[in-house]
Amino acid sequence: MDNTVDLAEASSAIRVDIGAIFVSMELSRSTWLLTSLSPGGGEKMSRHSLRAGDLHGLFERLGELRRKAVERMGRSYPIVVIQEAGLDGFWIHRALEREGMESHVCRAAHVVDAASIAVPRKKRRAKTDKIDGQALLRVLMAYKRGEPRVCAMAAPPSPQEEDRRRIGRERDTLIKERTEHVNRIKGLLFTQGVLDYEPAGRDRRARLETLRTGLGDPLAPHLKTQIGRELDRLELLMKQIAQVERERAELLDPERSPETAKTAKLIEFNGIGPEFATKLYLEGFYRSFRNRRQVGAYSGLVGSPWSSGQIDHEQGVSKAGNPRLRSTLIELAWLWTRHQPDSALTKWFLGRLKGAGGRHKKRLIVALARKLLVALWKYLETGEPIEGAVMKTKTAKSAA
Repeated sequence: MDNTVDLAEASSAIRVDIGAIFVSMELSRSTWLLTSLSPGGGEKMSRHSLRAGDLHGLFERLGELRRKAVERMGRSYPIVVIQEAGLDGFWIHRALEREGMESHVCRAAHVVDAASIAVPRKKRRAKTDKIDGQALLRVLMAYKRGEPRVCAMAAPPSPQEEDRRRIGRERDTLIKERTEHVNRIKGLLFTQGVLDYEPAGRDRRARLETLRTGLGDPLAPHLKTQIGRELDRLELLMKQIAQVERERAELLDPERSPETAKTAKLIEFNGIGPEFATKLYLEGFYRSFRNRRQVGAYSGLVGSPWSSGQIDHEQGVSKAGNPRLRSTLIELAWLWTRHQPDSALTKWFLGRLKGAGGRHKKRLIVALARKLLVALWKYLETGEPIEGAVMKTKTAKSAA
C-alpha cells in the first residue's frame, strides 16, 4: 500500500490564512528595517528601510501596507508589530499603541535559552538584519497562533513606572562616581606616604592644608591643586546624592506616592532599610507575577540544568533576569543572616552550610536569596508572614 503523500497536497492541508498584517522591526542607530507579511501577498516577505527615528515614515509605511491589503482582499486587517528590546527602550512600542496598533516587544533573538528565539546552533551561522527580521516575523506569527514558549515577551513598564526607577539607578551611579573620586584622592596621597586622609570627612579641606608627606614635607603645589579640584567634584557628588535621597524619601511616603506603599511593608523587617526597599520594589515587586516560578525567573536566580544522555549537572543560575534586582538580593541575603538569625530562612542556610562545608557558601547564599525573594513576594501579595522574622519597632521604623 502506497503511504506517500503529495507535498503540495500536504502543504495545502495545513495552510492557515493570515488574519493580520505582521511586521517585524530590526532597529539600529542609523536605520530601521521593516519586514512584513500581508494577507493576499503569498508567502513573500517584503522589506523596507527607514532612517532611524523616522516615526512619521514608519506610520506611512504601515498605512501603505494596510491600504494594499484592503485592495487585495477587500477588507481592513489589524497590524501586529514586533521588535527586540534593546537600546531604543519602549518608546516605539508606546507610539504604536497610541496609533491603535498591536505591538509586542521581544527579547533579542541571539539569546539562547528556553524562553528565547531558537537560532541555528552551527559554529558559524549567518547573521544579518534581513535574516533577523525574517526570524522575528516567523516567531511573531507562531506566537499569535498560540504555540507555547516560542518567545519570551517582555512586559513594558508604564512611563511612570520607568521614571520612578531612575531614582535608585541614579543613586547607584552617583555612589560609584563618589567611590572613584575618593579612591583617586587616596591613591594620589598614598604615593607621597599619606595614609590616614579621609576625602569624605567633614574636615577634608582643613586637613588638606596641614598634610605632610611621609618625609615630613608639605604637599607639592600642583598635587595639592589637583586634589582640591577632586574635592570640588566629590562635594558636588555628595550634594547630588543627598538630593536624590530626599527625592527617594518623598517617593517612599505613602501619602505622597500611594503606588509605592509596598515599600513601607518591606521596611518593617529588620535588616531592610530605604535603599533595599526601594530597589526591591522598583526593580521587581512593582510587577505582577502569577507564581513563584515567574518571580525567580525574573530575578535570574533559577537553575540552568544540563541533562542529556549520561550528562547531568547544574550550570549555575541563569542570570537571565534583572541584574540590579539579583545583585540586591545577594547583598540582602548576606545581611539577612546577620539581622534575622532566628528566622527559618537563616536556620535553613546555616544548617545546609554546616553539612556542606564552607566551599558551598556562595552557592547556598544564592539559594537563600531566591528563597528570600519568594518569601517577600508572598508577604507583599498575600500577607503570609516569614517564619521567625523579626519586625522593627515603631521607633526603629521612624529612624529608617
